[in-house]
Amino acid sequence: MQWSQLKGRKVVSTATADRVGKVSGFVLDPETRCVVALELKKTDTGSIVRWSDLVAVGSDAVTVADAAVVVEPDEALEALSGKRGAVLKKLVLDDGGRALGKVTDLDLDPETGALRELLLDERTVVGERLLGVGSYAVVVGSD
Repeated sequence: MQWSQLKGRKVVSTATADRVGKVSGFVLDPETRCVVALELKKTDTGSIVRWSDLVAVGSDAVTVADAAVVVEPDEALEALSGKRGAVLKKLVLDDGGRALGKVTDLDLDPETGALRELLLDERTVVGERLLGVGSYAVVVGSD
């Protein structure tokens, strides 16, 4: 599933069948190469839901057991989010210092949030090659 397909989906509680938010962003942990949380807007409580708290990522909505899983980010998630942790539109460099392009989208495993591929302007990079994300660039291992 591509990130661009997930952005904007409603988040629905399976307990109440009510909308509890709308997907607006994500938090990627470069160490585990997984999206660890979804950032939400239009919520009554917090601003994120941890990937581990998702019931399912469906073709029309993301489901959670209850609205209580929508919380404010803790210190660890705060450290991974914001401009420094952003991936989209960033330059991708390999560990040899060569520019490969800019990130246009991500391909994610809808069950685990694992990064399958970074989609660049004119190529893809396997998610397993991700080494780090910084304020300037995304760094990946060489082919």
